[in-house]
Amino acid sequence: MTARTRIPVHLGSLALIMLSTACAAPAPAADAGHRIASVADDGTASTPIRWTPSAWSTDQYESSPTFSPDGREAYLMRADARFRGYRLLWSRCVAGHWTVPEDVPFAAPAPILEGDPALSPDGRRLYYISTRHAHPGDDFDIWVVERGTDGAWGQPRRLPEPVNSSGAELLPRPGPGGVLYFGSSRAGGYGQSDIYMAEPLASDGGGERWTVRNVGPPVSTAANEYEADVSRDGRTLVVVADRGDRSHLYRFVRQGERWVEVGRTPGRPDVFQVGPLLSPRADRLLFAQADGERSGELFVVDLASDADRSWPPRCAAS
Repeated sequence: MTARTRIPVHLGSLALIMLSTACAAPAPAADAGHRIASVADDGTASTPIRWTPSAWSTDQYESSPTFSPDGREAYLMRADARFRGYRLLWSRCVAGHWTVPEDVPFAAPAPILEGDPALSPDGRRLYYISTRHAHPGDDFDIWVVERGTDGAWGQPRRLPEPVNSSGAELLPRPGPGGVLYFGSSRAGGYGQSDIYMAEPLASDGGGERWTVRNVGPPVSTAANEYEADVSRDGRTLVVVADRGDRSHLYRFVRQGERWVEVGRTPGRPDVFQVGPLLSPRADRLLFAQADGERSGELFVVDLASDADRSWPPRCAAS
């Protein structure tokens, strides 16, 4: 049984929760969730609005996008309506429209599962998860592929231990200074799955070396934290966690040397949210959740009263 349902090895009964809540709950009324509510002076988040470009929207589940620095390319994952069978896709902004997503050039053949793309700030590296090293199997590990000076992607490589483990690694997201945030179900954590940080060390000439540590409480708890995105300045963290009532989005801010939770980000309470992506200013959040017959769709929510609504990148004619 897959977990979340997308994490086959480590979330156990969460799979059943997500299957039922993603598919059985009724969709909101036509206008509900598709308008921006007023934002309080204290920065209270607005009501999420559906954002998925028409070329991306299907009866399947679109999730976890990442954008090139110039906003002209996007990478995302697609699963079936029950959040299984993940594929890594890319789309380009051409003549003012996003193209229909297609397999990335370096994609592994099905039924190998791949998803959770994340571009480095300079757009030269793409991190993602794959089961290509363990197929047949469902142990997600973090892989990376680099782009050459000609713009073409090279050959993917699996990151070494201790970044990867015998557990499942999920949603790798680059943070300041080359640090990589990700979720992992490895042994020795606080709960079913926790949030970790991997910091690159100097190369030993034979490949990359990393040091990895658990982010720790209050981010990692006895509950189930399995995805996180960090702001470019390292001061905001959005975590996907199941605290016993489906997986939802929780926001943390950095105060001194510690993280402080500031509340749950709006989303439908009757379905799970997944694949958070913060805007460059950390004033907007893009995520996926169930949306009736369209299955999973992308939604955007303001996290501040003065949010820059030119993000997510608008595909406009150049």
